[in-house]
Amino acid sequence: MSKSRLKMIPIGGLSEIGKNMMVLEYEDDIIVIDAGLMFPGEEMLGIDLVIPDISYLVENREKLRGIVITHGHEDHIGALPFLLPQLNVPIYATKLTQGLVRVKLKERKALSAAKLKVVSPGEQVTLGKFKVEFFLVCHSIPDAVGLIIHTPVGIVVHSGDFKLDYTPVSGKPTDLSRLAQLGAQGVLLLLSDSTYAELPGYTPSERVVGEALEHIMADAPGRVIVTTFSSLVSRVQQVIDAAAKYGRRVFIVGRSMSDTARMALELGYLNAPDGILGRLDEARGLPRDKIVFITTGSQGEPTSALVRMANRDHPQVHIHHGDTIVMSATPVPGNEAVINRTVDSLFKQGAQVLYDKVAKVHVHGHGSQEELKLLLNLVKPKFFVPIHGEYRHLSLHAKLAQSVDIPKDNTFVLEDGDILELSSQSAKITGKVSSGNVYVDGLSVGDIGGVVLRNRRMLAKDGIVVAIIAINRQTGRLVGRPDIVTRGFVDTRKFRSMLDESRDLLMRTLDHTGVRTAEWSFINNKVRDTLDKFYYERTKLRPMILPFMVKV
Repeated sequence: MSKSRLKMIPIGGLSEIGKNMMVLEYEDDIIVIDAGLMFPGEEMLGIDLVIPDISYLVENREKLRGIVITHGHEDHIGALPFLLPQLNVPIYATKLTQGLVRVKLKERKALSAAKLKVVSPGEQVTLGKFKVEFFLVCHSIPDAVGLIIHTPVGIVVHSGDFKLDYTPVSGKPTDLSRLAQLGAQGVLLLLSDSTYAELPGYTPSERVVGEALEHIMADAPGRVIVTTFSSLVSRVQQVIDAAAKYGRRVFIVGRSMSDTARMALELGYLNAPDGILGRLDEARGLPRDKIVFITTGSQGEPTSALVRMANRDHPQVHIHHGDTIVMSATPVPGNEAVINRTVDSLFKQGAQVLYDKVAKVHVHGHGSQEELKLLLNLVKPKFFVPIHGEYRHLSLHAKLAQSVDIPKDNTFVLEDGDILELSSQSAKITGKVSSGNVYVDGLSVGDIGGVVLRNRRMLAKDGIVVAIIAINRQTGRLVGRPDIVTRGFVDTRKFRSMLDESRDLLMRTLDHTGVRTAEWSFINNKVRDTLDKFYYERTKLRPMILPFMVKV
């Protein structure tokens, strides 16, 4: 009888940045690593968030033993509030990560049913046939871990998001000695972070940012406003330290930033000297060179504090001449244009804006090429799967693996939904499960499909034309000329004669067909075809056409 195989199935996070989710399955046991969200692309009109399609997990929910979280960033925990109602399983995470998960679940009123278990680095938990051990990694958030998963066919190492910073601001460096131990023992499969596989060299240490912030606090003539991700706890710590050194008080602006800071203070991941953190209303009487604001908005999110300040729309904080604004975050791919608009608007209001192109105010949390090679050399895996990145990142990471002597045939560049089956000696791709995007739009999750988005794109592109057709209830004949109402199609004043012409054309077409009310579907198609052809010939646009019948 053939021995069972280990299945590894990425549900999200491969060929994209975000919505990370990995499934490991052996016989009747499944564990899930991370459950993240992704921010919508420009073509996803009106969509708030994107989460992974978990239909495979819902079908196999009786096999599910737990969800293991590597760290507390949105692209690793953001989908939990939407998935937990369908998958009632325990969640294992370190202390700070669990605090961030709590904040997330509370926001979405999903906290009461959650089964949260705290684990510490170095600890092991048994989930069915899997033994999961947590090891420390250095990332841009404290309490980040990688995973060592002992399976019946061999050891799987999941790097989590990591970099090799030997002088981190908070927490300890990546636990290389444990990885070297494993490399000597023999590792079946390594899954490693590919986000910065394009960048040569090493990622600079967080210390660089601390020094830059100190110079800024010392030299800034007025207020300093630092914007970063709300989960970047170590950056908030650096701002507090630099402000304390130069006698400035710190005020946290924005709900998500305040919630996270409060939680991190309670759990001991943020340390603030007495009297340094203040409430916003206390900033009024202070001299400007004694004030630091920490705020969200580093990605140009429309409702965030910094964007509202840039738009002169924030109720409490207004930009003044002489303010220094520090953008301490890397733009998420796709957000560059929105962020540039925000920066321009802040410059126009007389502020000095510092961002990573002009000052060392941010280092990212992922390893560059030399660090990725070092990890591969230490772990010496038999098989390698690059994870966490767009397709080009994964491909480049696979090439790096070949440069450190991992055979090409043992390296797999996968996409979401691929099933990789492993025994202790072999690995091959054997199929696909359903995977894709589930859209969160307001209160609805997954109800918005491709058709709705296609309609939204059509409306955004060429607008809408409503043709109102009045029909006599008794005879079923046309009453007068049809009415045409347009939105977002053409300027009705300039194109009045063309719109009138289209009304006449409709009247001739419908009168000619000798209409009867029973044939509404026929009229519907006739109106659409006639107007579509006419408007395309005249304007080269294809508006959405909605015929509307009124019986009189």
